[in-house]
Amino acid sequence: MAPPVARYVSEGGMSFVLDRSQPRPLLKFDDNPEVWALRAQPGPRGDVIYKNDLGEPVIRATRLGGLTIFTDLRPSGSPAALAGMGPPIRMPVIGPQVLLERLAQASARATRAARRLIPFEADASPESSAIVADAAMVAAQAVVRISRRADARDLLGRISRVHLVEGEVSEARVSQGVMRITVTVEDGLAGRPSSDRIMAALGAQ
Repeated sequence: MAPPVARYVSEGGMSFVLDRSQPRPLLKFDDNPEVWALRAQPGPRGDVIYKNDLGEPVIRATRLGGLTIFTDLRPSGSPAALAGMGPPIRMPVIGPQVLLERLAQASARATRAARRLIPFEADASPESSAIVADAAMVAAQAVVRISRRADARDLLGRISRVHLVEGEVSEARVSQGVMRITVTVEDGLAGRPSSDRIMAALGAQ
């Protein structure tokens, strides 16, 4: 039986931590800063399918403890073996100054990827600073991922700035050149859209 927080290594050598100790399971790859908030659903033969916020399968766990990870490189799935216990995935507490630094870092990363200025701004409270900072990093990650695509110029041309706000439902929308990302504080790391969802909002499907 795997521990609630465990590290796995896929057949292709990809290492990740799956944290099932919280109401929403969390996934983090060792080579990527983004944390994926998953939703568990029952599958055939007693399996559990963990899906992202677009409803796409990310992990399948069998009744006997086997794990399969689905990625862009291995869309049909790659077996993953338990490598031991892993560190719990938690969102750090930050203050207003650190939030400003994170917004600047996210803007710089997105600007480099898009090869033009993409400013990041936020309406945040002390309670939302941490999730807003994380959402900014994820948005920058989405821009970087899009920049590697053949249709990057068209997709990235749809945004001129990123605006992060608090709300009741986490979402990503684009209107008149503004990428508006809404976060929900009470949902923690599950309270902001993933980079996949942000890319989908830009039409990158």
